[in-house]
Amino acid sequence: MPLRLRKFIGMILLVLLVAIYAIVAMIVAVRTLADQPGWVHFLYFLFSGVVWVLPAMGIIKWMAGPRPQ
Repeated sequence: MPLRLRKFIGMILLVLLVAIYAIVAMIVAVRTLADQPGWVHFLYFLFSGVVWVLPAMGIIKWMAGPRPQ
């Protein structure tokens, strides 16, 4: 697969990942954290704000293509 096509597909996947992840994280927060103290909100948003990076790293590595030998 050409590198330009890989990067285009990867860009679309990253945008979808961030959008869907943000919506899901928001829904989970609204349904479960409504009556929790502020420190629980802080920990949840700290955790959920970092976790999306893991699948994004996989997409970015795939976008870069195979390493030259």
